Amino acid sequence: MGQNKFRTKIMKRQLQRWVSDASWMVHRNSFQDQEYISCVEDILDSSVFQSMNQYIQHGHTTCLEHCVQVSYLSYRICRLYGLDSRAAARAGLLHDLFLYDWHTVAKETGNHFHGFTHPRVAMNNAQEHFTLTDKERDMILKHMWPLTVIPPKSREGFVLMYADKYCSIAEVGKRVQGGVQRRVIRLAAGRS
Repeated sequence: MGQNKFRTKIMKRQLQRWVSDASWMVHRNSFQDQEYISCVEDILDSSVFQSMNQYIQHGHTTCLEHCVQVSYLSYRICRLYGLDSRAAARAGLLHDLFLYDWHTVAKETGNHFHGFTHPRVAMNNAQEHFTLTDKERDMILKHMWPLTVIPPKSREGFVLMYADKYCSIAEVGKRVQGGVQRRVIRLAAGRS
């Protein structure tokens, strides 16, 4: 029992140190990690995934860049904690595979509920183009919890959900990124 608590404290410190170093946000770093690449190479090489580079997600970050960042952060956290890092990597890349510019779709279609509806669109697109496990489908479908009402079924799903929120905040607020990162680290450590 005491050993697990000690191990958890060490892992938390490692995670805090790693998240505080913003170099992971440069998606090129993920392409140097061969274990990660082996999990997602088929997705990265696909033209449907590459097409996400034409859509802006947050700030100046494309949808493709955002998904790579979420995927790699989820992968690293899951690997650190002995969870299914492959599912995290794959679902992370596909979680926003909605394939439209969400900034203009409301004006064009009257659909002002992108935050609520895009997880199902992304999952349907992902299923159409890739082979998904049940866990990966659930992770994609519920990555916007609590907007999706039903939470993810797996710990990996919660990791993906939090990684997505963290990356989104970092992308939108790059000017205040240092302050946001420090705050997230303090919150992760249980301090306010």
